[in-house]
Order: sequence, then C-alpha cells, then structure tokens
Amino acid sequence: MAHPGQSFAGYVVENELGRGGEAAVYLARDPGRTPELVALKVLDEEHRTPASISRLAREYRIADRLRHPHIVTVYDHGPHWLTMQYVDGGNATKLGSLELRLEALGQIAAALDHAHHDGVVHSDVKPANILVHQDFSQGAVLIDFGVAHILAEDVWHRPAEVIASLPYAAPELLQGRLPQAATDEYALACTALELFTGTPPFVCDNPLALVDAHLHQPPPEVSKTTPWLSRSFDMVLARAIAKDPDRRYASCTELVHHLAETVGRSAQNT
Repeated sequence: MAHPGQSFAGYVVENELGRGGEAAVYLARDPGRTPELVALKVLDEEHRTPASISRLAREYRIADRLRHPHIVTVYDHGPHWLTMQYVDGGNATKLGSLELRLEALGQIAAALDHAHHDGVVHSDVKPANILVHQDFSQGAVLIDFGVAHILAEDVWHRPAEVIASLPYAAPELLQGRLPQAATDEYALACTALELFTGTPPFVCDNPLALVDAHLHQPPPEVSKTTPWLSRSFDMVLARAIAKDPDRRYASCTELVHHLAETVGRSAQNT
C-alpha cells in the first residue's frame, strides 16, 4: 500500500483514487512530465503472482497499442505497476444529463469499434470502466484492459476460468466461448440501460440466478416500467442483447446510433 507523500518508482503519491480486486489506483505526481498528474495502478502485495503480473503487463501492452482519444493513455509500467492518464470526473454515472450520457456512449462505442478493428475485445465494458472529465469537452475514456482478449493470440488458448462482471456479461462469455466484438456490444447495451434507468437488464439476488438470466431470460420490456422509454427502445435493446451474438448490431457505433434515435424520440414525446 502506498501512502500520501511517498515516493514510488519515481512518482510522488498524492492520495488513493480507488481499489479493485487485485490492485489500488493512486493519484500521483510526476514532476518531469506533462501532464504532471497521473493515475498509478499498483498490484497489492498478495496479488503479485506471475499470472497477475503478466495480466498487468498485457493490460499496458494492449492500451499502448490502441491509440484513440477515448481509450485511456498509458505512460509507463514496471513489474507490478503502471501509470496512465488521470481522468478527474468519476465514471459515466456522474454525468448529469441524458444528452451527455448519450454523447459519452457514442465516444465509447467509437473506441470499442477502433479496438475491434485492431482485433482486441475489451471484455469488461461497464459504467465503472467509463471515466469522464469534469470538463466534458474532453469527453469519456474507456479504461481497464486487464481481461481484454487479442483475438489473434487467444484463439488457440482460451482461459481456464471466466472473468466477467456479471451484470454486463454476454452469454457467450459466460459459456467460456471466445469473446468477439458483439460481446462488447452486449455489455455496452447493458451499460447504456443502466445509465438511462439506473439498472442493467437483469437484476437478481445471487450470481447463479444472474448467469441464468443472461443465458435464458428474454430481454426486459423496459417501456413497461420506464414510461418515458418507448417500445422502439425495447426492440433496439432486444437486438443488442440477443443471446446469439450474430443477431446483434454490426458495430457498437450502430447500436448507439439506434439507441440515440429511440431515446430522442421518447424524450420528445414526454
């Protein structure tokens, strides 16, 4: 654990920004670079295993190759740490208007399509991994490629265990099949619904029930519980989270375009 004022790998730690399952992220200062403030991700000591260290190095390598204005910029890394762009506005749920949330979704869709064209599937799209600047003119940023898949590398060796954020996990991911671009589209649709209504498509009391819902339950008819959303929105959502990935939209940008159209019409009719 790093502490405020402590020097770490040449960086000066300011404070802790957040903590995940294996690592903590700190706001740190690098007087020798611009921008001076960076986010410093450090693996917890008990998680500095070969597998975790390899996953962190892979996260850096993937983000470094995917140069895009709405994909997090990484700066440097060591055996159990990396530094990246500091985004100061929290995650996308902090955005105060429907218009800004739609704009952020469009930016993240473009980032995902860019990654997909380069053969990378993020595999963990969710509101917590979409950060926004306080000055939203700089937009939204997709972070955390820790469980991303490089299709050309992973096609012959699939992971022994499924690592997924269950509220946003596509059926093929839960079945241990190789993720694809449509897997991120599914998660983006779940994320969009949460940004619009406060909850993802399926809400269950336990993980097993949630897995079963993704695998077997039909898409929710959101218009019945959220009056300002229309039946057209239900149809867009149903296609985006179809059980069969081949039935989803051709790209994340196309999905968000259709969402924006239906949400815009719904908002005009309220």
